[in-house]
Order: sequence, then C-alpha cells, then structure tokens
Amino acid sequence: MPHGQDALKQDTLKKAFVKSYGCQMNAYDAGRMADLLAAEGYAATEVVEEADVVVLNTCHIREKAADKVFSEVGRLRVLKAERAERGQDTRIVVAGCVAQAEGREILARTPAVDVVVGPQSYHRLPELLAESHRRRVVDTEFPIEDKFSRLPARRTRGVTGFLTIQEGCDKFCAFCVVPYTRGAEVSRSVAAIRAEAEALVAGGVREITLIGQNVNAYHGEGVGGATATLAGLMRALADLPGLKRLRYMTSHPNDMGDDLIAAHGDNPLVMPYLHLPVQSGSTRVLQAMNRKHTADDYRRIIERVRTVRPDIALSSDFIVGFPGETDAEFEETMRLVADLTFASAFSFKYSPRPGTPAADRTDAVPESVMSERLSRLQALLDAQRHAFNAATVGSTVEVLVEKAGRHPGQVAGKTPHLLMVQFDAPTSTIGTLQSVRIVRCGSNSLFGALETDAAAAA
Repeated sequence: MPHGQDALKQDTLKKAFVKSYGCQMNAYDAGRMADLLAAEGYAATEVVEEADVVVLNTCHIREKAADKVFSEVGRLRVLKAERAERGQDTRIVVAGCVAQAEGREILARTPAVDVVVGPQSYHRLPELLAESHRRRVVDTEFPIEDKFSRLPARRTRGVTGFLTIQEGCDKFCAFCVVPYTRGAEVSRSVAAIRAEAEALVAGGVREITLIGQNVNAYHGEGVGGATATLAGLMRALADLPGLKRLRYMTSHPNDMGDDLIAAHGDNPLVMPYLHLPVQSGSTRVLQAMNRKHTADDYRRIIERVRTVRPDIALSSDFIVGFPGETDAEFEETMRLVADLTFASAFSFKYSPRPGTPAADRTDAVPESVMSERLSRLQALLDAQRHAFNAATVGSTVEVLVEKAGRHPGQVAGKTPHLLMVQFDAPTSTIGTLQSVRIVRCGSNSLFGALETDAAAAA
C-alpha cells in the first residue's frame, strides 16, 4: 500500500478513549472495555479530541464523585459539538459505579451522554453503542449471565496485571456504597481464573494481583465442584510456568481465614504485602460502621500474619471523623497505628454517601476537627512509611523489572514489598527478576544498583 494511503487508513480508523477513576477493579474493567472496543475495530487513543467513543469509567467512593463526572461530561459536550461541526460522530459513555448509582439521572442532566452502563453490564457495550444511534440507553441491571464469559480474549499490556476473581460485597458497612453499586458477592471459578492467568503469563505478565471488592471472601468453584478459598486458588495458580509473583487486594478482616494467613508463609509466590483496611482503632466506632470486628480482632490478625511472615509490609485504610467519633476514640486509632506500624496507608475524612445508613446520621464531626485529626494521622503514617523505606537501604532485594526508568539507561521495578526501585540496567531486563542493592531512599521510591555492579564498586 502506498505511504499516503497508509496514512489515510490510520486517520480513518475508529478510535476509543477510555478514562478510569478510582480502584484497581475499575482499572481492570476499563482495560476489559478497551478489549471489547478493540474487538469492534476501535484503536485505543490517549488523545480524547480524536476519539469516536469516549468512555468514563467512574468511581463512587470519593466525595462529590457524581459532580466530578457531570463536570467532565460538560467539557466533553463542547468537544462533541466541535467534532459534529466537522462531520465526526462522538459517542459518550458513562460507565462504572456512578453510572450504577445515578442511572437515568445522568441522561436527564447531560444530553451529550449516549450510553450509561453499570459495572455488571459493560460486556454489552458494543450492543449498547449500536443501539445509541437510535436512542440514548441505560443498562444498570445485574444480569444473570456471567459477564466474564462474554468478554473477548485479554490483551496484555505489561509485566504486571490485575485479574478480577470476585465482585460485590455482602458486608454493608454503614459508610460504603459498594453493595449497592456492585451487588452481592460473586466469585469466578478456579478454572476460569486459571485460564485468564495462563493467557496473561503467555503475554508476558510475571506478577498477577488478584482483585475483588472483598477479595478474601472468594468462594469460587474448584476442582470437582468443591468450593475453593482464596488460599486454595493461589495454590492452583502457583505452578503456572513463568508466573513469578502473586498479590491480592482488597481484603476484609473478617475473611482472613487460617489457610490465607498460612499462605503468606507456605506459598512462595505470595508476596510479603497485605492491604487490610481497619478504618478505625475504636471498637465503638467500628460497631457504628457495621464493620463486624473489633480493634482487638484486627490486632490479633496482624499478630498471626506476622508470626508466619515477620517481614510483611502492612497497608490499611482509615476514615477519620465518622459521625459521633470523639477525641478519645480518635486517639484509639492513633494508638493502633503506633502499635502496629504500617508501610503504607490510605486515609480520608469521612464524607457521606447518599443511600448509605451513615448518611442519615445527625452527629457529624465538624470539618475543622476532621481536618486536624487527618493531619495528625497522616503525619504519623507518613513517618512510618519513610522509616519502612529507609530500613531497606543497604539490603539486597529482588526486583521485578517493569519498565524503562526516568533517565536513559535506567529501569524501574518493584520489590516484594511493593516499593518502586530505580536503577541502571538495560531494558532487556524488563520482565525479569534482578538482585538489586538499595543505596538510597527517596521520598517516593528507592534507588539501587544491580548486585553485580554494587559488588564491583565495593
């Protein structure tokens, strides 16, 4: 084909822009929607102005999530009008948890949106886009059919990958919208998960993170029809040739079973990293949150995990200023953090979510008090994170090289504790495990040298 015709063909390809907000589950879903669109002939683009289809895969966890989506759609409305003047059609899709929560309200407020689709129905995206040329459509049902069986083959995009094994949540924490936007807990079969994992590894993935809204509640169909736990699933994946590492998130303390704790010591592929949200160090606040565990329950779980894996890197989530939280109860959270120590954490001020039980409470903590508490908590958590990172200096760690580094001749990858390391090495090392001597700790990453280079320098 002549060069000019080839360029024309590139210009006339259908293109799709997919933007994801929020959690790893959304990142996975966004990738699968891109796979669906690729199967329909859409090339992925990072330039929204050239996209024929724009998908906003939304998150409903953060404050004013819906307002942010409407604001983004407002900007896209202008773009859609500009492209229409040039004779170019643009389909705008709002997907994810805001779509599930708001439904037809999105169509009512934003005439530019063509499709609203919830997280359990996005496997129908090609059909919905076709239908949108006749009328604007909403699909926020919880269909009976397994959406995963309707998705095209996975396209790999790097050395690490997320793999959804479970969706939904039955815990109904008082502050959380997930049971309403993602539905009840549903687990995929071990066979289906292993097949997807095999495809990822065949495509170059060396580390898989198993994800779910409540991942350690996994109870999928295993060998012979028996129910498998998360620990059993990870055993079933451990013998995959080429797979080097396994991680999982996000978990609930009530589902940290004996076999899962043991897996941190028994399964060599399970990395020494655990993200286990506690939310508060006060048992009374935890009861008000409907967390169904006490602060001491959490402490005992961490003690047991550290017994089998003393070097575990612990991560958690914290909410400050839950309605009714007193100064003394906040201090209980500070004591729990001081006692247990965390390598990393996510912490937020409480903000009400419409439709959740906590949103109806009248004993709100003043904004100024929440801000002061959050500042104190984050200072302590940040000091612990820096101390954990600094303790690696002088040690040799195994790094899975993921990508080129910030500077020429440099690569970057993660340690078993999920710390990013930058060091000099050829890009041919991407996808391999390398022994790296940590020589310096930065604010957000570590810096090292290949063990052979470090030994030569010594």
